Amino acid sequence: MRSPGIDLLAAPAAATDLVLLAHGGVVDSFDDPHAWRAPLLRMWPFAVTARAAAPTAAVGLMRYRYRGWNGPAASPAADLRTVLGMLPARIRRVVLIGHSMGGRAVVAAGNHPLVSGVLGLAPWLPPNEPLVQLRGLVAFAHGTLDRITDPRQTAAYARRLRTGGIPVAMLTLEGEKHAMLHRAGDWNTLVGRFTRAALGDSPACEAVSTDPNRSDPLPAWTRPTPIASGIASIARARLGSRLTHW
Repeated sequence: MRSPGIDLLAAPAAATDLVLLAHGGVVDSFDDPHAWRAPLLRMWPFAVTARAAAPTAAVGLMRYRYRGWNGPAASPAADLRTVLGMLPARIRRVVLIGHSMGGRAVVAAGNHPLVSGVLGLAPWLPPNEPLVQLRGLVAFAHGTLDRITDPRQTAAYARRLRTGGIPVAMLTLEGEKHAMLHRAGDWNTLVGRFTRAALGDSPACEAVSTDPNRSDPLPAWTRPTPIASGIASIARARLGSRLTHW
């Protein structure tokens, strides 16, 4: 059976921080999550962005056993917890960034003592998702036209966290869909800014709040580009990088 692990885009020998990105998947599947499937490829520009934002940190992509969440097994969350438990002793802080199913996984594992930040990008957070006492900086971002995962459910989970006293930034992107390609540059900028803030290298987002009903539009940091440009950036990021493994 395939084992969970991390595919490292950056692994400085003296790194004490890790930025770990978790990709999306499907509801139920025990198939191998092939490295060239779209959900994993979509994370590559974010990994490159995180590497630039935290040049002394290790940056890696989560390697699941299976494509699916798989009901009560919650396979990606279990894999993520396993990986967090076997990191090198020198790693003292971990920033978790997840998209879709990966967003659900990073939330599920976001109470691990090493975690210094949790960022959910269009996360899949069903109505009855257990409330986790997330650690460090917490932010969710979701496009208003997402039909794969529900932005209203993300806002509802943020509301539950805030009611429980956990500050959260709830960011919306008008007209954006699940693939995050209409405003690809702004998604990348969000990842970079969040990474720096979660590691204490810049101030936290002003949108972080315990107001249960607060929602803020994601700033337009970059000019919109054609979807084809976003796809091309994925290809450049993937083809221009080499991996090592934990």
